[in-house]
Amino acid sequence: MWDLCYNKLNMINVKMNIRNLKLAELTDLMLKAGFPKFRAWQIYKWLSDVSVVSFDQMTNLPLGLRDFLKQTFNLNSLTLQKVLTSRDESTTKFLFKLPDGNLIESALMKYKYGYSVCVSTQVGCRMGCAFCVSGMSGFVRNLEASEILEQVVLAQKFAGTRIGRVVLMGIGEPLDNFENVARFSELVSSPEGLNIGQRNITLSTAGLVERIYDLMRLKFQITLSISLHAPNDALRSKLMPVNKTWDLLQLIAACREYFEATHRRVSFEYIMLSGVNDGLKCAAELKKLLAGFPAHVNLIPANSGRRGFKASDPQTIKMFQKHLEDLGVQVTLRRALGSDISAACGQMRCIVQGGKYGGFE
Repeated sequence: MWDLCYNKLNMINVKMNIRNLKLAELTDLMLKAGFPKFRAWQIYKWLSDVSVVSFDQMTNLPLGLRDFLKQTFNLNSLTLQKVLTSRDESTTKFLFKLPDGNLIESALMKYKYGYSVCVSTQVGCRMGCAFCVSGMSGFVRNLEASEILEQVVLAQKFAGTRIGRVVLMGIGEPLDNFENVARFSELVSSPEGLNIGQRNITLSTAGLVERIYDLMRLKFQITLSISLHAPNDALRSKLMPVNKTWDLLQLIAACREYFEATHRRVSFEYIMLSGVNDGLKCAAELKKLLAGFPAHVNLIPANSGRRGFKASDPQTIKMFQKHLEDLGVQVTLRRALGSDISAACGQMRCIVQGGKYGGFE
């Protein structure tokens, strides 16, 4: 992998972000460049130090190596533009500028057990879900693994303490950026790096079935979370165009195989939309759909900005939840965080270079 990237960079004279490299790849580079093997470990440890913003701060490296790194690599890609904090101080939303001028958002969430960060994986999204504002600008490009990782690094720097969990639920469809997301998962969980265990990483997908199988074959221990939002094909196809490519029969079969291969319970996100998917008939269909293997349903109260959809009222949600519980379904109601700063589920937005941005007035 490194040889291919290095040759490509030389041909087009573009610096790679060093955070894209795994320790083994960095070690190989050090040896090929004539530096001792142990220098790779030193550099990698520096990359997990959230206070480091330049290679010159890596003070235990010789000047010649630091010059080599500056000539060969970039260290940082994201520029923090703005920060918003929710009224209850549970959520902080970041606006980041990418080198090409595009903007993405991330969210830092504070819980009793510690901090979680919700990161974006793409600039825009091509899934076109009817209720989600994140893809309103369309799809622009995938984020590199380093650009995803840097969101975690900068959130941890802002928090001033360790980030315990990462959720891939920001802008974009993670499995549509499979290679970069897989690399990010390895990088962020590296013991020599940020060391956030894969069991503390949750990946949310609209249901790209082929990629679920690809993820399964990697044997990662991340938690797979399915954006389900409907218990039958007719309704789900109206809400989520991806269902026209991979229907519920194919999706649930993939989830069952994922569980059998990884022994990781699959969770299902279900946004509560008034008069659309919140009736007790839908609850019964949902029970039937998920019967037969360990699954967990996470009900999500709809937030503002749902593109014409109304949120289910609290009593309806309570009845829906109780009906599922009575049917034997494991179900929880997601705590709403950050909705007042548009940092909640489905509210994050991006803007393409040169566009007009309205998320941080």
